[in-house]
Amino acid sequence: MDQFDLLVVGSGPAGRRGAIQAAKLGKRVLVIEQGKRVGGVSVHTGTIPSKTLRETALNLSGWRERGFYGRAYRVKQEISAEDLRRRLLITLDHEVEVLEHQFARNRVQHMRGKASFVDPQTMQVVKDDGEVINVTATSILLAVGTKPFRPDYIPFDSKTVLDSDELLDIEELPRSMVVIGAGVIGIEYATIFSALDTQVTLIDPKSTMLDFIDKEIVEDFTYQLRDRNMKLLLGQKAEKVERLPSGKVELTLDNGRRIATDMVLFAAGRMGATDTLNLPAAGLEADARGRLSVNPETFATKVPHIFAAGDVVGFPSLASTSMEQGRIAARVAVGAIAKEPPKYFPYGIYAVPEISTCGLSEEEVKDRHIPYECGIARFRETSRGHIMGLDTGLLKMIFSLKTRRLLGVHIVGEGATELVHIGQAVLNLKGTVEYFVENTFNYPTLAEAYKIAGLDAWNRMGDIKSEL
Repeated sequence: MDQFDLLVVGSGPAGRRGAIQAAKLGKRVLVIEQGKRVGGVSVHTGTIPSKTLRETALNLSGWRERGFYGRAYRVKQEISAEDLRRRLLITLDHEVEVLEHQFARNRVQHMRGKASFVDPQTMQVVKDDGEVINVTATSILLAVGTKPFRPDYIPFDSKTVLDSDELLDIEELPRSMVVIGAGVIGIEYATIFSALDTQVTLIDPKSTMLDFIDKEIVEDFTYQLRDRNMKLLLGQKAEKVERLPSGKVELTLDNGRRIATDMVLFAAGRMGATDTLNLPAAGLEADARGRLSVNPETFATKVPHIFAAGDVVGFPSLASTSMEQGRIAARVAVGAIAKEPPKYFPYGIYAVPEISTCGLSEEEVKDRHIPYECGIARFRETSRGHIMGLDTGLLKMIFSLKTRRLLGVHIVGEGATELVHIGQAVLNLKGTVEYFVENTFNYPTLAEAYKIAGLDAWNRMGDIKSEL
């Protein structure tokens, strides 16, 4: 039986960041990963693959140049699934190589196998070769991530009816696709395949989507999707999915509508991958979606020496926030001081177009009864936008009338997930509208939209007295 200071289950963003942090503090760390290679869902089926797929699709389809050359413009006339997979494999190999080097450089031990609790201090690991060993640790960090939710009424076959993990292995691009689930994952894949000129229909029982995003941004995003002929069937539920002898798939909705399509992607939620951990042996239990409850400041579970971080603890389920959660959990677990991260973090949705947001939405500002004003800039107002051929894209900032401080920044359009960091910095440094009015931005850049939006808000705010 081996003894470690910290045992980490899972090598995704939370697990690897937590493991490396503890190792840098001189602790003996073991990472257990049940996948074939380290990296977890983020590297192999989630964040990195989906973003690589997006970038490949936009490049090969010529999507970014269509503003100049028309909707029919394509870099490669016939795009295959193999074209998409080739770039994906190169990217994944690089990610795994970097991670393995980080583990080696920081002397983090890792092994492949399935871990489950024997008691609160001990985990049993069944290795690939069948060998079973027990490992004990002073502290344990569960960073097992999530897996797709697969309800019984969906006839998954890995070819025409798939979950989001299986989508990366398709053999050919479908001419038509129905995506069930208008959450972040469903929307990302729906818009990526739409950019590849697949006819996409998006279905969700809720009448709205992305409710945590500023409503004005969602409205602009929705307009862009409809403008390119994506069908959005919100407020409608797929009650029956069946494969037809022709090879197509037929869906029956709760309103009686029937849809035939080449492929169905079911992306209506994910479940914490906790079902094999034997949680009761450690005095823990997961909720109905397999998620673990933790202290939001330390990420400790109700068993003080067992921590959990990443997607398995629920919202926001971002690789970026998972890394910070893992780092904080590891520091607390080994008895080090852990500073609370800055209040505002960016949320990025890698759809086509991108959406990114940081801070309060206009709806949240209203709910808090904060007097406010908004400033808006459209990318087509910038010289860089003209150079790039952009006719869409929107940047919105919200400012307090009392303090003139920035309250939130919300962006939809090209480069949104990069641009948002300027607003994030100003938010966390408690900057005001004057920063954007008086500061100089490179010209021509899309970042100039900050100045345009700042001036828009400043003009609207007029001579209203600040309480700074």
